[in-house]
Amino acid sequence: MVLDARGKEIALDAHIRYVDTGTIGKVVEVKTENDIEWVRIDKTDLWYRSKLVELLDEKDLKKKSFDDDNDDIDIESLKEKALDLENIELDSNVAEGGG
Repeated sequence: MVLDARGKEIALDAHIRYVDTGTIGKVVEVKTENDIEWVRIDKTDLWYRSKLVELLDEKDLKKKSFDDDNDDIDIESLKEKALDLENIELDSNVAEGGG
């Protein structure tokens, strides 16, 4: 049995987060070697010590793309925002210090 940093059991296909970098992935393999537990995740194809990862709940997982979202996307609104950003005038006198 492989446990995460909080003592929860990690199963194959579970989603985990590497605490140091925030890397998230699905567990594709687990092993114990020299009394150290390891998990390998699909995203990086790297092995992580199980004590340095945390098991994620479904609510912790973020959507990966717009395609995963069932809400309609307002393309025209996005285009207007992009145009507004293009039309911003940059001037060196805009933000002067008070000193």
